[in-house]
Amino acid sequence: MGIAVTLTATGGVDQMQLLERAPQSPGPKEIRIRHEAIGVNFLDIYHRKGIYPLPSYPAVLGAEGAGIVDAVGAEVTLLVPGDRVAYAGAPVGAYATTRLLPAGRAIKLPDRVGSRAAAASTLKGMTAYMLLNRTYTVKPGTVILVHAAAGGLGAILVRWAKHLGATVIGTVSSEEKAALARSHGADHLIVGRDADLVQQVLELTGGRGVDVGYDGIGGAMLAKTIQCIRPFGTAVSFGQAAGPIPPVSLDQLRPNRALAHPSIMAATGDQAFYAEAAAALIDAFRLNITAAIGEEFALSDVAKAHTELEAGRTTGSLLLIP
Repeated sequence: MGIAVTLTATGGVDQMQLLERAPQSPGPKEIRIRHEAIGVNFLDIYHRKGIYPLPSYPAVLGAEGAGIVDAVGAEVTLLVPGDRVAYAGAPVGAYATTRLLPAGRAIKLPDRVGSRAAAASTLKGMTAYMLLNRTYTVKPGTVILVHAAAGGLGAILVRWAKHLGATVIGTVSSEEKAALARSHGADHLIVGRDADLVQQVLELTGGRGVDVGYDGIGGAMLAKTIQCIRPFGTAVSFGQAAGPIPPVSLDQLRPNRALAHPSIMAATGDQAFYAEAAAALIDAFRLNITAAIGEEFALSDVAKAHTELEAGRTTGSLLLIP
C-alpha cells in the first residue's frame, strides 16, 4: 500500500487528506510510476484554493514528479519497467507514492540527472523554456527582469537566460536571497519588498527600461512591472503568488508596451509543445541548468510544504519525498 494526498474540496491545507491507496493497474497506453521525488509548485496552491479549478473533487494534486517505471500497459513499447522518467503538467496527480500516467507524458532521464533534480526542474524548466523562447525570444543582449530570482523557477530562469546571453535584473526580498540569486548568475539585484522597483530598473538601464519583465508575483506588482518595460517591450504575467491582479487598462501599456499572459498548463497540454519543451529541457540538464533544491519534506508533511511556500519563507524548489 502507498498513500495519496487527496484534496476533498478547495480551501486551506486542512482540505488535503492522506489516504492509503494500492498501486493501480495501468491501462493499455499508460505506465505506473513509483515516485522518488515530487515537485511542489505555486500551481498546486492555486489548484488547492480553487483559483485554477480542477475538473472534479476529490482530486490528487501535483503537476511534477520523477521516479521509476513500475509497470506498463499492453500497448506501451518505448518504456519498460525500471526506466527512470520525469513528467510535468496535466493530468495532475503527483502527490502520491505511485500514479498512472499516459505513456506519452513520460520523459526518459539521462543517467546523470537524478530524480530529485528532475522533480525540482521539469515543470519549472518547461515554464522557463516557454517564457524565454515562446512568450518573448531572449537572445544575446536582451535585458530581462525576473521577480523572485532566488525561487525555484527564478533560479532556472536566471541560469537559462544567462546561457542565452541576456542581462538579468532580479528582485528578491532579502540579502540572503540576493546571495542565492547572484550564485545563479543574476547581473543586478533589487532587494526588499519596499524597494523602488521602477526607479531602480530605470537607473540600471540608463532610463530605457527592460526588454521583457517576467512577473509571477501578481497583486499590485504587475502594474510596477509594466512601468519597467521599454517601448515595444513586453510584460509577462504568469502567476499571482501575492494575490489577484487588479484589472489592467490599455492606457497602462502606453507607450507601445505589450502584455502577455501565458499558461504552462495550456502549453504543455499541446503534445507537440510538450515534446519540444522536453527535448530543450534535457539539453538544459546537460548544461547543468536545473532548479536549485531548497528544502525537502516527507509526502506526509505536504501541509507544511504548502504553508512555507505560500508564506514566502522558502528558497529554491521544494520537494516531497514519498
